[in-house]
Amino acid sequence: MNKIQLDETICALATPAGVGAIGVIRVSGEQSIQIVNTLFRGKNLLEAPTHGSPYIQQRILHVLVQTGARLAQPGEFTMRAFLNKKLDLSQAEAVADVIASHSEMSHKTAMNQMRGGFSREIAGLKERLVNFASLIELELDFSEEDVEFASRPELKELVQNMVRLIHGLTETFKVGNAIKNGIPTVIAGKPNAGKSTLLNALVKEDRAIVSAIAGTTRDTIEESFIIDGIQFRLIDTAGIREHTSDSIESIGIEKTYEKIRQASIVLYVFDVHETSAAALEQETAALAQMDLVLIPIGNKVDLVNELEIKQKFSGRTDIIYLSSKEQIGMNLLESRLKQVLNKDQIKNDVIISNIRHYQGLLLAGESLQQVLESMAIGRSGELLAFDIRKAIFHLSEIIGEVSTDDLLENIFSKFCIGK
Repeated sequence: MNKIQLDETICALATPAGVGAIGVIRVSGEQSIQIVNTLFRGKNLLEAPTHGSPYIQQRILHVLVQTGARLAQPGEFTMRAFLNKKLDLSQAEAVADVIASHSEMSHKTAMNQMRGGFSREIAGLKERLVNFASLIELELDFSEEDVEFASRPELKELVQNMVRLIHGLTETFKVGNAIKNGIPTVIAGKPNAGKSTLLNALVKEDRAIVSAIAGTTRDTIEESFIIDGIQFRLIDTAGIREHTSDSIESIGIEKTYEKIRQASIVLYVFDVHETSAAALEQETAALAQMDLVLIPIGNKVDLVNELEIKQKFSGRTDIIYLSSKEQIGMNLLESRLKQVLNKDQIKNDVIISNIRHYQGLLLAGESLQQVLESMAIGRSGELLAFDIRKAIFHLSEIIGEVSTDDLLENIFSKFCIGK
């Protein structure tokens, strides 16, 4: 993105490209009213509704440019709102998240951030730090008189509380990232256990090829579905078996393990008729040690009786029994998936879903931890002030009070044109 000139007038199509009933063209800048009035009579407009014809829309944009405007760059309207202090940087980023939201929860999280919930938390932290930093800086001006304006016990208590608060915010990132991007959920298991049938049942369409021939799935297949406002990114994988002479299938199995390592949830599908309790234990032992939620799926219950299942797996209480082919027990799996991301965890108004915010909070927390360590060993006020200023800098960077052109370009270039 080129350097923004706020005195220039910009224009862009604000509605999606393509044929529709209407389109909206946005114009922004000092000459907006004057330029638009050369095309349209009546009220002074900043947005011009037009027919949905792509030809008409492009002709209007062409005339606007000829009259003195220029085409807007991606995210330039939102960037101007930020530069004009109509919203801070975290709120500006939330605009893109609102546009990109695919579920109720991701929309709700982005809207709360856009309204300033997260910004208020950060501003509150920063204000408390600035007050103490000012007192310590004042002490440095009177260093020869050995006075103490900033109470060290009060400073210690403040920093400890802030460290706990920042830790609480960063702890929400895992949930926030899952809400924003969908929970990565891998379907794994041996060949012909019914993994692809389960994917089709969950997304409610024939997305994956289903065959009685073992090893049909050679590559990963990804689809998304939503349960109770929460998006799950479902990944069907090649069947896991120890030995195969098929080199392509071997590559698929390696990809399966790669996806498992990246997953938050693994649905391990096994055939209740073919698999013994001991075999299931052996197959899932390694998965149970990973940092993920493992849900064993006993598939094909339509081929066995209930008493046989209970006797065979009497020692396991974590298995979901179903038949993905006959749609038996799917409600039990959906209920279990809803429990994974407990909605009690996301009742907090402030949830971190942006990696930049998360990293900024980590750095601010590290600086505050350094303040506590400096106080514990009696370091000078000058060193305390330095670490406090570092924490203030990282908090300011999150909301855009401190920013660079490169940072702004990186953020706003990901926006769509017209926003």
